[in-house]
Amino acid sequence: MMNMTPVVKQLLIINIIFFIGSQLVPISYEYLAMFFPENPSFQVWQPITHMFMHGGIMHIAFNMFALVSFGSALEHFWGGKKFLFFYISCGLGSALLHTAVNYYFFEDTINILSANGYHKADILNILSQGKIDTRWQTLVSTAQFDGFTSAYIGTVVGASGAIYGLLTAFAFMFPNAELALMFIPIPIKAKYFVPGLLLIDLFLGVKGTSLFGGGGTGIAHFAHVGGAITGFLMMWYWKKNQFNNNRWN
Repeated sequence: MMNMTPVVKQLLIINIIFFIGSQLVPISYEYLAMFFPENPSFQVWQPITHMFMHGGIMHIAFNMFALVSFGSALEHFWGGKKFLFFYISCGLGSALLHTAVNYYFFEDTINILSANGYHKADILNILSQGKIDTRWQTLVSTAQFDGFTSAYIGTVVGASGAIYGLLTAFAFMFPNAELALMFIPIPIKAKYFVPGLLLIDLFLGVKGTSLFGGGGTGIAHFAHVGGAITGFLMMWYWKKNQFNNNRWN
């Protein structure tokens, strides 16, 4: 494994500090996790701070392992400033797509309820109190209702979106490097591994189910996809323009 690079090391320390702090002061999740923008608990800093919050020891362990493994390789070639810009951008792109998908499902249900005589302001007022009107459930499917309530009430934490951006960049730069998951011990080239992982996330996000069965996953699959898309677009743009500074005027 490549030696840990300076910015990766600093990000690792910040994540650990946030995690320990959140365990000692659980109420910090109410301020630093990312809420739905129409939820009164939403704050403008949450799209940044949610990247440094994690839901449990395994959550942060997997993310930090990936940060050190892939981030150090990328920072080695890019330098610290470019790497940090890329990392934060992928985290923000992750939050953007996750929120956009939530808005779609939320507004779709709002429109159905509005067509049946409910006013949006009244609906938001009830939700802001942590309540629901059971009559809503008779107007939409169970999946729609679950998506509607989880979009408003749920929170997002974790560096996973930014990590997926790093994975995408790694596959872009080292397509033939062999990677493996613990439950898939066979090495797979990065150019196949990362797209395959994204397809699984996209499928699970659309289905709203878990890879191992059961109902909701508690995983923001579209946040993963958003981070990867952001990473891909940035890599494509940088590759396209990499020779601009070396051209004669």
